[in-house]
Amino acid sequence: MPKNAKIRSVLIIGSGPIVIGQACEFDYAGSQAARSIREEGIEVSLINSNPATIMTDPINADHVYLLPLEKKSIVEILKKHQEMGRPIDAVLPTMGGQTALNLAIDCDKAGIWEKYGVEIIGVDIRAIETTEDREKFRLLMLELGAGVCKGRTARSFLEGKEIAQEIGFPLVIRPSFTLGGTGGGFVNTPEEFDKALTNGLHASPVHEVLVEQSVMGWKEYELELLRDNNGNFIIICSIENFDPMGIHTGDSITVAPAMTLPDTLYQKMRDLSIRVMSGIGQFAGGCNIQFSINPQTDDIIVIEVNPRVSRSSALASKATGYPIAKIAAKMAVGYNLDELINPITGTTSAFFEPAIDYVIVKVPRWNFDKFPGADRSLGLQMKSVGEAMGIGRNFQEALQKACQSLEIRRNGLGADGRELTDRDALRQSLAHPSWNRLFHIYDAFKAGMSFRTIQQLTKIDPWFLHQIEELIELEREIEQYDLDDLPPELLRTAKQKGYADRQLAHLLQVRESKIYQYRQKHNIRRVFKCVDTCAAEFEAKTPYYYSTFNNQLPITTDRPEPVSDLPGNESIRSDRKKIVVLGSGPNRIGQGIEFDYSCVHGVLAAKEAGYETIMINCNPETVSTDPDIADKLYFEPVFWEHVHAIIMHEQPEGVIVQLGGQTALKMAEKLTRYGIKIIGTSWEALDLAEDRGHFSDMLRQLDIPYPKFGTIRESEGAIELSRELGFPLLVRPSYVLGGQNMKIVINENELEQHVMKILKDIPDNNILLDHFLENAIEAEADAICDGEDVYIIGIMEHIEPAGIHSGDSYAVLPTFDLSENVLRQIEEHTKKIAVALKTVGLINIQFAIKDEIVYIIEANPRASRTVPFICKAYQEPYVNYATKVMLGDKKVKDFDFKPVKKGYAIKIPVFSFSKFPNVNKELGPEMKSTGEGIYFIDDLSDDFFQKVYAERNLYLSR
Repeated sequence: MPKNAKIRSVLIIGSGPIVIGQACEFDYAGSQAARSIREEGIEVSLINSNPATIMTDPINADHVYLLPLEKKSIVEILKKHQEMGRPIDAVLPTMGGQTALNLAIDCDKAGIWEKYGVEIIGVDIRAIETTEDREKFRLLMLELGAGVCKGRTARSFLEGKEIAQEIGFPLVIRPSFTLGGTGGGFVNTPEEFDKALTNGLHASPVHEVLVEQSVMGWKEYELELLRDNNGNFIIICSIENFDPMGIHTGDSITVAPAMTLPDTLYQKMRDLSIRVMSGIGQFAGGCNIQFSINPQTDDIIVIEVNPRVSRSSALASKATGYPIAKIAAKMAVGYNLDELINPITGTTSAFFEPAIDYVIVKVPRWNFDKFPGADRSLGLQMKSVGEAMGIGRNFQEALQKACQSLEIRRNGLGADGRELTDRDALRQSLAHPSWNRLFHIYDAFKAGMSFRTIQQLTKIDPWFLHQIEELIELEREIEQYDLDDLPPELLRTAKQKGYADRQLAHLLQVRESKIYQYRQKHNIRRVFKCVDTCAAEFEAKTPYYYSTFNNQLPITTDRPEPVSDLPGNESIRSDRKKIVVLGSGPNRIGQGIEFDYSCVHGVLAAKEAGYETIMINCNPETVSTDPDIADKLYFEPVFWEHVHAIIMHEQPEGVIVQLGGQTALKMAEKLTRYGIKIIGTSWEALDLAEDRGHFSDMLRQLDIPYPKFGTIRESEGAIELSRELGFPLLVRPSYVLGGQNMKIVINENELEQHVMKILKDIPDNNILLDHFLENAIEAEADAICDGEDVYIIGIMEHIEPAGIHSGDSYAVLPTFDLSENVLRQIEEHTKKIAVALKTVGLINIQFAIKDEIVYIIEANPRASRTVPFICKAYQEPYVNYATKVMLGDKKVKDFDFKPVKKGYAIKIPVFSFSKFPNVNKELGPEMKSTGEGIYFIDDLSDDFFQKVYAERNLYLSR
């Protein structure tokens, strides 16, 4: 049936601040859904409390409500729209993860939707309750003839003990209505069980847990489906977990399409998924179904069903190019699959199953280093904070590219001299998985551990292990040669298996540039392939590319042809003037979705200025890697070799690095060295801001105060310098984001220990020692500068004292108790520093205020975490303006700034400590928050502000 004419206005519920288990995949889904529904002429309202996302930007919806995700906020919105004479007709709660669904269910139970005449679309509440209520789900699966684990639901401690006795150990505990596996776990003994049962009952909002048999070590698969109102189904893709059952799918390495699934089992799984989806409710939309298969008997059981878009649907969308959230939103307003066009081809029907002629590998990104003492083992509770995805023509190429995208100081999977060689430690790691098990599988093969032992310890499918073993064999062959006598075919084979030039340089003991020169000489070159949803059967309208060496070029050539002319290349260079925007890679603490927000606005602003825009990023969860955003998307690691190849092919006017956080900034020096223009602030200025010695010389010349400091490169000089500066000291390495390895030390012993730690973690780095200003107030300013004029977009005051990382602080905009004298100093210092650094674009400066004197803590001439917060609070697109300044398209004085200033906006840090129960919750100079919310107050008598202000010293630690 066509669009439902009764729906004129839709409310989309977002997912709130980013937490472990619910990240920016829902920002991507919500943004796609909003745009998709607006295309139909339907008015879109959006509620979400997250200021860092593009989802809550006015470009996406007609009305954006930055309100807490609570029933009273929903009522406020529904009332307001009735008073406006434009009542909301329908609510779409499937794009905001568990948070949105739980809120929709609460409102349904309270009769709010019925009272205001709002229809719930895109989901069936009963279907959600069935899939989330573990007992109802188990009984329905049995009724539908689908296998499930043996088990029952417990509503009390006593009932749980009885079930355990009935089934026998090992067991799994799964709480009802929780996200990211919260409260779940495997138990092998009665002692473990008592504790796990208590935790699970408390974690479940309805205090119910499913106690069931353990299927640890079985194989795990997922199918991503869409169904329309007519009951038409399509399977978007199959996903296979590299890790067997026992690790949460968000913490598993996943592969699409499934690599080891025989067609007979796939057909069985497909039929089962359609039966299950039909059995849980008659709704139109997306659904994710997780299966487990016994590797010995091929028995299939259903693990869980998510009748909504999920983390996996973002991955499946980027893996196939099929925009699941966009199509699901169209179906929610009435369309059927056969009435819609596939947006990638622009000509074929959306009622088709994508075909892919490449392999996708997703590798999660963890941040355990931020939580000293945390349990690093992986299990049913998700612990990763982000993920990277690699695309290749084979599994090995995609795996290496995913590892190159992680930014954990590795050049891929191994071949970098950082192997673990202790066999006992390797056995322990393989049997008890943590974030580095993938690397340790490689290390175990290299150390000569037998295939059988590795397989028995990990339970990983032999096919995957053979793929890694093959890499070791290839490396041993390469190591027998010098570069001069290396057969070119052997190097081409290594490149086809995803090896970076850096890895090959390590194996052959030469410089990376020598490998590059050898490749150019022998015509071993990268070509670009299109992600088109149809394995190249139809022409794609959306330019979405990845690179590969899987092309048969002649091994030598007199003159290398342009990449556009190479056989097998599908990315044709246009004659338009182009700009490359470097993305921020996988989410992590200290560098989150706020940089993706800036990248998206940068791309849109460059488009408005008449440039062809090229986005390079490897994060499958984000809006920047939506093929709709830039003119061309290269889904590639933000890793020098890949970035350089794209730039050489596309020949842009320059590259924007200041919007993609530290990931993009780290490229600035090399880009400059290779003669590639940086758009906006130069690398020299970025380096000056990071080089504390030169930066302080500049502050001295400008007559701007800063805390006494010194720089050291080894532990010996630290004690001597500390006597000169005086304790307490703030100790930190250069060139890091999110306060990595920062600490306040109060004596010589602590100083020596921390300096040794930094030197071990980040060798060859300058270490800065600053005299720490105790009991100082901290503030920060963001500004736009064109090299001459400066406009301060906002000055924020932190509620907590200096010493807590700015990302973990409650920040208030505008300031609430700084004197006119202090504000004048902040404004003067900001303008002087921005101009002295020759800033072109954005700059963030942090201050410590003590005894009415404003000291400079640091300056960052780039987009900051707080820019999206200020944009939302003041309702102005500052990143758009800053990008036009970077491009030289506009000057600061060309803009008519009109910030909406009413009351105060508070940036609320959000933590995921619940995932690490044994970690202390103290805060210090190293950032630990995973996301943030925004909260508006009219005045300082507000109860929320008063409570936070009263607790401002509570968590300050070192």
